[in-house]
Amino acid sequence: MSSTLIFDGDCGMCQRAARWVDHNTVPGSIELLPCQDAARPERFPSIATEDCLASMQLVTSDGRVHAGERAFPHILAQALKRRWRLLGTLLRIPGVLLLARPVYALIARNRLALSSFFITKSPKGRSCGVDGKCE
Repeated sequence: MSSTLIFDGDCGMCQRAARWVDHNTVPGSIELLPCQDAARPERFPSIATEDCLASMQLVTSDGRVHAGERAFPHILAQALKRRWRLLGTLLRIPGVLLLARPVYALIARNRLALSSFFITKSPKGRSCGVDGKCE
């Protein structure tokens, strides 16, 4: 059974992070689910919309929820490349995530402003994601 990563689907930076997870983890190990997906409240009623808009939420196969920086070790444990799995192991060392918490909080609070680095405008003024698709 796979884990589910719930992320802000309206945030360019969050979308890019979700694509990284999709491309760099064992296929089928982590399902990606935007917070805004209509099925999310029914599938995960204990996760409030405010929570999944404030930070990513990883629901592991045992039903545990790991929010924000606490999700990283679990995500990286599913990485295809050994170096990412090693980083995930290092993040499990007691105290290391205490350093990650303020950094993650700062980025999460400013993610929409930071998303402008990951979104470009097409000549017609439409928003274009890093995947080249324009809306």
